[in-house]
Amino acid sequence: MANYFEVANLEQLPPGAGTVVTIEGKDIALFNVDGIIYAMDNGCLHQGLSLGTSPLDGKIVTCRGHGWKYDVTTGSTLNSPGYGVSAYRVKLVDGKIMVAVDETLDPAA
Repeated sequence: MANYFEVANLEQLPPGAGTVVTIEGKDIALFNVDGIIYAMDNGCLHQGLSLGTSPLDGKIVTCRGHGWKYDVTTGSTLNSPGYGVSAYRVKLVDGKIMVAVDETLDPAA
């Protein structure tokens, strides 16, 4: 069973935005795509730059360093589906964003 951590209020993350939170010492990028919240590892695979502070276009975040693109719904890179960063389960409870970092989502799904 997943262990969820409260990380932010939904109102703190407007649609089309990303941010970074820390859960148990791990930096997690959060994204609001049309009111649905997604979470994945914050570091780009190329050079570790922050994905949570990089530009979001729809469900695609583009690393501000060298342009690597990730699908925030899965953590997969666009050029190599199934290869990417870990993505995590998210739920909303009374306007609070809750993230489980003890279970990753399958990037190939």
